[in-house]
Amino acid sequence: MFNRSEYVSDPEWERFRDVSKDFATPNIFTSLHVIKRRYSQLVDSFPYASIYYAVKSNPGIPVIKMLDSLGANFDIASRYELDEVLALGISPDRISYGNTIKKAEDVKYFYEKGIRMFATDSKDDLKNIAVYAPGSRVYVRILVENSTTADWPLSRKFGCHPDMAYDLLVLARDSGLTPYGISFHVGSQQRDIGQWNDAIAKTKYLFESLEEEENIKLTMINMGGGFPAHYIQPTNELKDYASEISRYLHDDFGENIPHIVLEPGRSLVGDSGIMTTQVVLISRKNNTALQRWVYLDAGKFNGLIETLDESIKYPIVTDKDGGREGEVIIAGPTCDSADIMYENEKYKLPLDLKSGDNVYWLATGAYTSSYASVKFNGFPPIKSYYITERGVEDDLGNVVKARSK
Repeated sequence: MFNRSEYVSDPEWERFRDVSKDFATPNIFTSLHVIKRRYSQLVDSFPYASIYYAVKSNPGIPVIKMLDSLGANFDIASRYELDEVLALGISPDRISYGNTIKKAEDVKYFYEKGIRMFATDSKDDLKNIAVYAPGSRVYVRILVENSTTADWPLSRKFGCHPDMAYDLLVLARDSGLTPYGISFHVGSQQRDIGQWNDAIAKTKYLFESLEEEENIKLTMINMGGGFPAHYIQPTNELKDYASEISRYLHDDFGENIPHIVLEPGRSLVGDSGIMTTQVVLISRKNNTALQRWVYLDAGKFNGLIETLDESIKYPIVTDKDGGREGEVIIAGPTCDSADIMYENEKYKLPLDLKSGDNVYWLATGAYTSSYASVKFNGFPPIKSYYITERGVEDDLGNVVKARSK
């Protein structure tokens, strides 16, 4: 159904097959080489921006170590991520607390660890920052009306109306904090570049009105993430995103573009991962059913939660591709009727596929290994491995050998 070489090059595929062949399924193998290449492309495309990697997208120690060596900064969502990053010797001045939903004690914890940059979008959260992180820089996240062109929208729960953002930045100044900037997120896997234009225009309005009316000069725009990985739906190349977004910034800010922060996650690590699952069972619901049900040993609760509502559509390949195919419904192994990945989207798999065969999910480097249940139905978390120059490493950066199937 899919041309594997359009997503994974022949050398990368051969390396993956060689190092992963003796590991028990399900598992995810992440190529650090691919992430390094994506990072270089991002830096080249946005030379004026600071990159804050969204750790939540793939928190593997090998990934963080490599991005640290390349000079990346880090966007942190919880104190647990913070501890992991600080334990690697990363300086707190390269870390932003980007979660707008946080406990007062967590604000205090971050401040005591040296973090001085905080996101917010509500009055109560801002008051906690003023009390427990005095003098810190704050940036306010505004609401962006994600369209259906974002495969994983992030509106409603995060951000506030621009009028409230205005009030919060005034309150920040009056509370002894440093009003730093505005942030937004146009939605994950956003295929409409024009969404950035609308968000930047709202940001420009806030910059101007706060300076003219309150003498508050903001100096930073955090444009979040949204750049795509390569799934089924076509997207523009990163260079096209960069060219258009740079034009939007110049149109609104001229030569006085503020400091730009990007928080990439999916676009950095998505294409780096290959998940290997195994066919548990193939069945039909009646003797004349045209569609087969293909049950795999991983599903929504074990790495594939972003197939919820069939939002993210991963390319899938098998060792038997090239022959006759038929439509399938693809489901996971748990005793939950919601554990169906694709039913409406008409995936096709080989007709001679059978129990025990491997099914490979491409572009699964983001929001898979960390976005899974711990013990639903007793199934353990999916195993994650990293292909590095040293060989195969686990989540903690230890070199590992294949484990028996």
